[in-house]
Amino acid sequence: MKTEKEIIAQIFRNEFSKMVALMSKLFGLQYIEIAEDIVSQTFLIATETWDKKGIPENPTGWLYTVAKHEAHRYFKRNKVLREKIIPELKITQVEKTEVIDLNFSTENIKDSQLQMMFAICNPVIVNEAQIGLALRILCGFGIDEIAESFFTNKETINKRLFRAKEKLRNEKINLEMPQDNEIKDRLDTVLHIIYLLFNEGYYSVTQNQVLRKELCLEALRLGIMLIEYDKTNLPKTNALIALMCFHSSRFAARQGPDNFQILYEQQNKDLWDKNLINQGNYFLNNSAQGEEVSSYHLEARIAYIHCLQDGETEKWEKILQLYNQLLQVNYSPSVALNRTYALYKVSGAKIALVEAEKLKLENNHFYFTLLGELYKKTDSQKARINFLKAHDLAKSQSDKETLLKKINAL
Repeated sequence: MKTEKEIIAQIFRNEFSKMVALMSKLFGLQYIEIAEDIVSQTFLIATETWDKKGIPENPTGWLYTVAKHEAHRYFKRNKVLREKIIPELKITQVEKTEVIDLNFSTENIKDSQLQMMFAICNPVIVNEAQIGLALRILCGFGIDEIAESFFTNKETINKRLFRAKEKLRNEKINLEMPQDNEIKDRLDTVLHIIYLLFNEGYYSVTQNQVLRKELCLEALRLGIMLIEYDKTNLPKTNALIALMCFHSSRFAARQGPDNFQILYEQQNKDLWDKNLINQGNYFLNNSAQGEEVSSYHLEARIAYIHCLQDGETEKWEKILQLYNQLLQVNYSPSVALNRTYALYKVSGAKIALVEAEKLKLENNHFYFTLLGELYKKTDSQKARINFLKAHDLAKSQSDKETLLKKINAL
């Protein structure tokens, strides 16, 4: 059961991006930092108040009410805002609270977030900065989490975010949906942001948790938002949602007592969520329209096969073929590792070892875990050395405990 502190943290993460998007829609995207300041102040007040009085019955409504009040106070006491932003917004009576109309309806929040996603992914901002800014503002990622996603450091990410916000101000980018042809061009980045959000929830590299379901659910919510908008309801969007549904179906089987990770081979398949698998099938079928085969199509197909209970050899042969295709469409070290594991399941450790040792992913604990597995039956000493290297590199306690079990089993 979650503690009060964990519940508050989840409420804040869920609502931060919605409130910033809504305020940026009202005040203008060039003033996004003001929107962030107002929302941060709202959360500070909530933390202090709820710590003394407990969480209210309707915490979201409470936050929205305080946010409106704080926005009014912010504008009323800041002369620069009164002289510059308010005339732009054609607000003439800021002393009246009702003038700053923050409409926190579900539909308005959804529209604001959809517009925010595509506004941030404007090509005047370099691609990596687009993704970093979106992860920060739309997904509530911390600087550490963004740095891990890009395999870089916090200082680099802070510089990127600063330059991205500067572009928003200088270019006066509007919070609105772009032209149809621009939507198509920006959609790949939007989908990649949702994909990164889901991955951080499914396997957190910055938090000592096996699973952060709230991030996965938020990624699904943003994905469904794209499905509901006809211009972005495209095959690759459906493929991404199918992928997330298939992975989400195994949540209950993947996490054991004390936050311990249960590996795929040891999962109780009766715990897999059949409804989510069916939902995944629905979106996977929708994704089959047209001729494009994106990386999401291939990953969704792999995830679908993992949800089947066919014969092991037949299953892994199909998965290996799909990984071969995926490497050609979108090469990454993780795809190469997964493909090598599939090769092991089909052709054995000896052949897989030849491929694995070519990868040389010296800072990746999954790489040394795989090498340990491949050496396990032929050279227990080498297996132990690789498992120990993996243990030293692993960041989560769950991964370290899993690796210790493998070492002790030798």
